[in-house]
Amino acid sequence: MARRTKTSNGLLRLPLFLLIWSIASLAMWIPAVHALVLNDHETSRAFFYTGVLGLFLIALVGLSLGHRVPRYGMPGQLLSLLATFVILPLFLALPVQEGLGNTTFLNAYFDMVSAITTTGADIYPDPDRLPPSMHLWRAMVAWLGGLLMWISASAVLAPLSLGGFEVTARGEPGGGSLVPSHMQEADPKRRLIEVARILTPVYAGLTLMLWVLLMITGDTPLVAIGHAMSVLSTSGISAVGGVENAASGIAGEMVMFLFMFFALSRLTFSHDTVTIGSAGLDKDPEFRTGLLIILAMPVLLFLRHWLAAFELGGPEDVQQALKSLWGALFTVMSFLSTTGFESAHWEATQEWSGLQTPGMILLGLSVIGGGVATTAGGVKLLRVYALYLNGMREMERLVHPSSVSGEGSGNKRIQRNGAFVAWVFFMLFALSLALISIALSAVGSDFEQALILTISTLSTTGPLIDIAGDAPIVLTTLEPAAKVILCFAMVLGRLETLAIIALLSPNLWRS
Repeated sequence: MARRTKTSNGLLRLPLFLLIWSIASLAMWIPAVHALVLNDHETSRAFFYTGVLGLFLIALVGLSLGHRVPRYGMPGQLLSLLATFVILPLFLALPVQEGLGNTTFLNAYFDMVSAITTTGADIYPDPDRLPPSMHLWRAMVAWLGGLLMWISASAVLAPLSLGGFEVTARGEPGGGSLVPSHMQEADPKRRLIEVARILTPVYAGLTLMLWVLLMITGDTPLVAIGHAMSVLSTSGISAVGGVENAASGIAGEMVMFLFMFFALSRLTFSHDTVTIGSAGLDKDPEFRTGLLIILAMPVLLFLRHWLAAFELGGPEDVQQALKSLWGALFTVMSFLSTTGFESAHWEATQEWSGLQTPGMILLGLSVIGGGVATTAGGVKLLRVYALYLNGMREMERLVHPSSVSGEGSGNKRIQRNGAFVAWVFFMLFALSLALISIALSAVGSDFEQALILTISTLSTTGPLIDIAGDAPIVLTTLEPAAKVILCFAMVLGRLETLAIIALLSPNLWRS
């Protein structure tokens, strides 16, 4: 027991970034063993030796720290998250470049930034180019990145009133807020480890359950584990180029559809950040808003068949109608959760509705995004709901200027200035979108390409790059400067602009 306590204290003494780095180094041995079983010795050596190198470097840094215990605070944890998304991919890209042998380090770095931020922008469009163990590694990095966001939401972002919590918290963004009592007693590092101990089994258990269900529906183990990890992390990474190419068919899509609900609200898997209001899903504004969008958008696409003066014929048209309805339902859910999987029947939806520009709908859904403190990106449903409440209130004041607002029980989670803070974030998101689009245009992209690339990266919905435009955008043809800009956009979209601004605030570091 004493030895275990001593080891635990030693781990607590390490900076958060080194702990994450050590986990990534150990994780490399999984694809190394997988490649060894498949007799792909070159790929196996690339992962094994890189993992050993990482652990060796971590040991050197740990020994250099000695018995000195650095002081950790919330700014340090937030800075560690930034380093994880910016610096750690430099290490994660080493086995990718070494294992492939025919790619540049910048492309490998871009791929790892895309994976760890759960964006899923595929710089290698041909799945046959990558060996099976490389597909497993990309899905694992995205899965670990999603787990990191689950944990950091409770342990880092919630106490700082960032990541969407600023809409419900009583403190200023970046200045702290009311958090549950069990989160106030522990120091930041211990709180993070405690949250990880609670949420990791939930995250891993859901992934295991989805993996088994996908194998039952007909997918191979590699494809099933890749899609299971991608759905839980909302990365949209696939070893076969998308779920439309999977063997599980519509049964697999239905199973994945159910697990995508975990990206709509944090209350679907945890109540640890609820401080006020009801903790029930039936009264959760995010879940209800997400359900409204998921049901309303497919119905509108379905009804547009008659609005565009098409006629319903025999049984074949009835079957086509059902396929188009399911294709719309799955794809809308997938892009609202920023997963980015396209249903095998999405083409049937386009033909049924007669809509010529479905990419604009998917872009809008991705901008809205999923729930706060989930693996989904975008503006987030809670901010959209806060802006909706503010708009309804302003329309009431047009009719009754002297009226007093009567907040319902379902609105208790929104603080008094929640709509104002949500509007500030939305303006920062729009400003980031404009600046990154201009930067991409300056390095050679046209307007449509720049807009799609920017929204894809800021909302962490990489598959938009292949689906939103008239033709897929080939990332390998972009200038190196454009790839660097997109890497910056992916990190900005994952951590969000308010968190970056908070890191630059002297008040946060002073506290």
